[in-house]
Amino acid sequence: MGFKKLLASLGAGGGSVETVLTEVNAVPGGVVQGEVRIQGGSVNQDVEGVSVGLQARVEVEHGDEEYKQDIEFTKQRLGGAFELQAGAVHSVPFGLEIPWETPITMIDGQALRGMHIGVTTELAIARAVDSSDLDPINVHPMPAQQAILDAFIQLGFRFKTADMERGHIRGTRQRLPFYQEIEFYPPSQYRGLNQVELTFVADEHAMDVVLEMDKKPGLFSEGSDTFRSFQVGLHDFHGTDWAGYLNQWISEVGSKRNWF
Repeated sequence: MGFKKLLASLGAGGGSVETVLTEVNAVPGGVVQGEVRIQGGSVNQDVEGVSVGLQARVEVEHGDEEYKQDIEFTKQRLGGAFELQAGAVHSVPFGLEIPWETPITMIDGQALRGMHIGVTTELAIARAVDSSDLDPINVHPMPAQQAILDAFIQLGFRFKTADMERGHIRGTRQRLPFYQEIEFYPPSQYRGLNQVELTFVADEHAMDVVLEMDKKPGLFSEGSDTFRSFQVGLHDFHGTDWAGYLNQWISEVGSKRNWF
């Protein structure tokens, strides 16, 4: 079933563009397929280029200021320049690869609050303003990511919120200029914790799983062992009890600091 957005004007000449996604559900490392349909207006127009990409709405911290920024983090040009005849329809199919680091926007079929990722469509028109549009997509976890998320659920953690932040996490395979944080409320047995933040940074072979434990204020001081990063293979993750692994680490850190 196609996903259609409102037609966007191509500027002088009254043409329009419509992007139809074959499927709005995707996974990191996968492909979003669709078609860009350009409807000619009342006059012929020179189209200098057509491209599609992926865009994310990211939080940026600058000093004491915090604001949102739209970042296009991958882009694909579709063919070359052509003349769009008046009244004619020009269709361009595409298959846009989803980068392995692309943040997930869905967990167990539920949309994560705060996630805005979509396909952008741009047409460069001679003597007219470029036209662009955004078609949201649903990015589901890869199996290896799902295994880690299932472990959190098994331990009793509850999803709180998610965001995307501009910046870089040291010591990871990160290439994109931003990263995702998925925040969880801890279960009662981890009474010294306020929340746990989870980040995935993947490539085609493995992913870095970054965990940061946020302590309840006023109880204890900062410490380097509240941050942990470990690697999970995308194809050899099945043999590990991830719930047991996470519980052991949290329990060890908590016992050292007398959290619980």
